[in-house]
Amino acid sequence: MRKRRNGGRPTIADVAQRAGVSSITVSRALRDPERVSPQLRQQIEEAVRELEYVPDQHARALASARTDVIGVIIPSFTNNVFADVLRGIYDGLAQTPYQVQLGNSRYSPIEEERLLATFLSQRPAALIVAGIDQTERGRALLAAAGCPVVQVMDLGDDPVDMMVGFSHRASGHAVTSHLLEAGYRRIGFLGARMDPRTQRRLEGYRAALAEAGLYDPARITTTPASSSVSLGRDLLRDLLARMPDTDAVFCNNDDLALGALFECQRALLAVPASMGIAGFNDLEMMAAACPSLTSVRTPRYEIGSRAVQMARAAIAGRRPAERVVDTGFALQIRESTKRPETVRPQPMGALYNNA
Repeated sequence: MRKRRNGGRPTIADVAQRAGVSSITVSRALRDPERVSPQLRQQIEEAVRELEYVPDQHARALASARTDVIGVIIPSFTNNVFADVLRGIYDGLAQTPYQVQLGNSRYSPIEEERLLATFLSQRPAALIVAGIDQTERGRALLAAAGCPVVQVMDLGDDPVDMMVGFSHRASGHAVTSHLLEAGYRRIGFLGARMDPRTQRRLEGYRAALAEAGLYDPARITTTPASSSVSLGRDLLRDLLARMPDTDAVFCNNDDLALGALFECQRALLAVPASMGIAGFNDLEMMAAACPSLTSVRTPRYEIGSRAVQMARAAIAGRRPAERVVDTGFALQIRESTKRPETVRPQPMGALYNNA
C-alpha cells in the first residue's frame, strides 16, 4: 500500500479511494453535504469513519484561504435573548462542516473591534455580528473582511454586507401606542444598560407619545447598569417617587417588567387597573407571571437560523438577492395591559408622595 503523507495520517485522497469517488467529491461533501447525493454522502461518511479521517484545518485554510469556522460576536453569553439567537445559529449549522467560534463583546465597541481583528486574522468562512452600531474601525474591518458578513438583531439603511433583524424603533412605537389605546395617559419608560437597540426602543416610545401630545421626559428612568429583576423594582420605585401619577410603564426588557410587577404587588398597586406594564422580548416568564405580562415577541431563533442560511448561501456563491431581511415582531397583549373600561385608577396614597 502506498505510504501516506502527513506522518501516516489519512488524507482526502485516501478517503476518496476508499469511497470510490474523486477527491473533489469528498471535499465537496465535507464542505457542503447538501451538494452531494445521499448515497455518495453515505459512502464518504463510512470511509471517513473507517479511516478515522480528521480534516487538516490549517492545510485547508492555506488551500482555500478560508477555514470552516463561522465567527459569531454577541454582546452577552448570559442574556437569554442571545442564547436563542445562538440556538438558531447552531441548529442551522448542524450536519455541516462548519464550526462556530464565539466572541463576547460585553456591550463594548472597543472589545468588539478587538474580537473582529482576532477573528479576521484566522480567515473565517463568514462572520455573524450582533447589531449595526460598530465603530468606524469596526465597520472598516467588516467591510474588508473578504468573507460574508451578516449583521443581526437590528435593521439599518446601510448594511456592511447582509442584515437580518427587526426595527427596535417601530417595536417601541407599537407597544407605546398599545398602552395609549388601552387608555393609559401618563406612561413611563424604564431602561437599563442603554445600548443602541435600547435607545431605538426609547425613540419609538418618545415618538408615539409626542404624536399623542403626551410626551413628558420626566417619566423616563434609565441607568447604564446591567438589567435584572431587582433593578426593575428599583427603577419603578424611583419613577413613582418622582412622578406618582404614572399609570403605565414600558420596560426595556422582560427582567425589568417582572421587577416592576413585583414592586406593584408590594405597593398594592392593582395591575392593570392602576398600573399597566409592558416588557420586551417575550421570554417564557411573561406568560407565566400573574397577572401575565404584555411584551414584544422578537423572533430571535429565526434570526439566528436565517443568518446562517444567508451566510452559507453566500459562501457557496449563491449570495441572496435580498440583502436586508426584516423578520418583524409581534405584540403579545396579556392581562397586564388589558384595562377594563369601567375601572378607574385607584389613588396612590402617600406611599410614593413622601418617599
